[in-house]
Amino acid sequence: MIDLSILIINWNTRDRVVQCLQSLRDTADRIVQGPWDGPGLTFGSYRAEVIVVDNASTDNSAAVVQQRFAWAQLIENELNAGFAPANNRAFQRSTGRYVLLLNSDTIVHVKAIEALVDFMDGHPRCGAGGAQLLNADSSLQPSCHPMLTPWREFWRLTFLDRIWRRATYDMGKWNAASPRQVETIKGACLIVRRDALGSSESLLDERYFMYTEEVDLCYRLTQAGWKLYWIPLAKATHLGEASSRQTYNAMYVQLYRSKVQFYRKFGGEPRARLFKRLVMIGYLPRFAVARIVSFIRPAFAARTDTVNRLLSELPKM
Repeated sequence: MIDLSILIINWNTRDRVVQCLQSLRDTADRIVQGPWDGPGLTFGSYRAEVIVVDNASTDNSAAVVQQRFAWAQLIENELNAGFAPANNRAFQRSTGRYVLLLNSDTIVHVKAIEALVDFMDGHPRCGAGGAQLLNADSSLQPSCHPMLTPWREFWRLTFLDRIWRRATYDMGKWNAASPRQVETIKGACLIVRRDALGSSESLLDERYFMYTEEVDLCYRLTQAGWKLYWIPLAKATHLGEASSRQTYNAMYVQLYRSKVQFYRKFGGEPRARLFKRLVMIGYLPRFAVARIVSFIRPAFAARTDTVNRLLSELPKM
């Protein structure tokens, strides 16, 4: 029986996905490659299958994965279908009791996989859980946050969250040895109970090309009565947005396009319009300051261009 299906999506992050897969191999107890039970890894008493979806990479990623990690199942897409469709394709092939969304730019720590499955097995009302994410320098990386609302977004954009936290958690003050119930979990290392998804053949909503998919998933799970937890005994280093850095401006705008989609889906057009108005109000002062500073410090010009593109496209979203 497969306990865990680990889904990894790759798009031109060859070195990172190799590092990610190697970390799984290094922390596993055994490689399973027998023809009778399929390829995979074991972590303690848990059996895991690993499914890598390559989204039409041009950096030879797929060939390297196939050559070096024969225990991982490889799905090659002819086009970059986006994060959600790629995960859904892997999900449809998967058979595990739990599904782990694992970014290609993560490095799994020793015993992390066991800690995630142990917790899920011990908490039957937990629909999803997230690992403790660390930066490359081992400092704590925010890995969960309160559920998105238009006003929380405005609170964050206007820096009021630095005075009174409403849009983020003060995770630095949390006990790193104690699990904590949360509202939303970052998708870099997110374990989901298959039974919590009911009879759905899809894990993520494919209307999101990139970003906010995990927020949508967390919202659906909590609406169905499931609990979400931060599981700090499971640790993973998250190097951060390796794919999206390749097209930063487009992806920054895509982030807000996805947020608008989320509010439109769960609140209709009035909520989407409210969100866009609040973002516009929050960003206009930033744009003005960045534009002035860019005349003195040319390095700010790129930031000004990014914000300008967002403000231009926001009304059409």
